[in-house]
Amino acid sequence: MFLAKALLSGGSGSGHGGSLAHGVGGLLTGGGLGSNLGGLVGGLVNLISEAAAQYNPEPPPPPHNRFTNVEAYESEEIRQFRRLFVQLAGDDMEVCATELRDILNKVVSKHQDLKTDGFSLDTCRSMVAVMDNDTNGKLGFEEFKYLWNNIKKWQCVYKQYDTDQSGTVGRAQLPGALKAAGFPLNEQLCQVIIRRYADEHSSMDFNNFISCLVRLDSMFRTFKSLDRDGEGRIKVTIEDWLELTMYS
Repeated sequence: MFLAKALLSGGSGSGHGGSLAHGVGGLLTGGGLGSNLGGLVGGLVNLISEAAAQYNPEPPPPPHNRFTNVEAYESEEIRQFRRLFVQLAGDDMEVCATELRDILNKVVSKHQDLKTDGFSLDTCRSMVAVMDNDTNGKLGFEEFKYLWNNIKKWQCVYKQYDTDQSGTVGRAQLPGALKAAGFPLNEQLCQVIIRRYADEHSSMDFNNFISCLVRLDSMFRTFKSLDRDGEGRIKVTIEDWLELTMYS
């Protein structure tokens, strides 16, 4: 998402970062294969910026707290999650990817209509990475609650678009499912997502569907936070670009 701006503007740096930015920028702006790569990446950046302009994410999770003031308006479901979270989180009141998987799969196992074996550890690592505001490799309760509220919303979309009740969303239904989840993407971006998250039949199971949406949500929220003037363009250094993309 940030690739064209980050790399093509990063060449003015000094030292290793500047050399890396200049070298990769040369690939994107040079002839032959580099030119084709630059055109592809530039096109995807434009497509994503257009989609990001239409995306309205949920409010971000508030800063970490130590559960000293439990909100009176919390639903019984959230209270149950809080109790489960406290049991698994330990003294630091945060969960790692393995603990997140255990929490989510305890709940998902009760929803037989989803026809899923639950979330993989790799998916939960990705969830932690994109939701981890302080990059300590763990999620606090508020971050977890934000994630769970999205999963609840998206599981309804998943069940709606699993029209044949096979336990997957088919190729024909995926664009509509993504739009219903809040991501109105065009055909080209849908194809990119299918190649990354769908199986050999271009169908997406629940684990990959949620993993895809968590990543989209994070990418769009990050883009909007950096696009302060709302022009659909951002500028980042090569160091920022690597931090944003490598830990996700």
